Amino acid sequence: MCGNNMSAPLPAVVPAARKATAAVIFLHGLGDTGHGWAEAFAGIRIPHVKYICPHAFNMPVTLNMGLSMPSWFDIYGLSPESKEDESGIKMASERIKALIDQEVKNGIPSHRIILGGFSQGGALSLYTALTTQQKLAGVVALSCWLPLRKTLPQECASSCNKEMHVLQCHGDADPLVPFAFGSSTAEMMKNLMTPSNYTFKSYRGLPHSTCPEEIVDIKHFIAKQLPPIDDE
Repeated sequence: MCGNNMSAPLPAVVPAARKATAAVIFLHGLGDTGHGWAEAFAGIRIPHVKYICPHAFNMPVTLNMGLSMPSWFDIYGLSPESKEDESGIKMASERIKALIDQEVKNGIPSHRIILGGFSQGGALSLYTALTTQQKLAGVVALSCWLPLRKTLPQECASSCNKEMHVLQCHGDADPLVPFAFGSSTAEMMKNLMTPSNYTFKSYRGLPHSTCPEEIVDIKHFIAKQLPPIDDE
């Protein structure tokens, strides 16, 4: 796969305003980079939280006629019946798990890390959270879907994150990842983990993008799941 023998570009990082005791790792969508999301988090940052927005490698994307663009894995289609790039999804997930490990080495325990993403990045964040052995604080999944739905229940049977809190957000006017796909993802996720810890929020008239109301909801979720700790 394109990029495997290349060094990863350094993530866009919004440092904590004081000692970092928690982190958010957020994955951008297809064709994007982490820079825009880093700017968004800079506008809502919480003083003790570090925000890390990595960049995907460039690769040919089947959905976009083979054009090369930043992508976490190949995409063949955006419907529940579409073929999926299983090896690419798993390879990308390992890269994200390595980022989590790096933050643990930096002194932030995994249970003080929220994983999140938009669209393709949100799909990867859900898959990674359910298959990692790293206990996480939660997930923020925006305008996305659950990848490898047919095999995931077996893969995550022993997941240590079944009780984590998840905020999933989706616009009801999304023309790329249909709202129904997001809604069915929420139902499947609730079957894989503690349903009372799962929040699915819809946004009237929102297409495949974000909005100020959603950004505020994300800030509140992060603040609740990653509160300050006593020695800060």
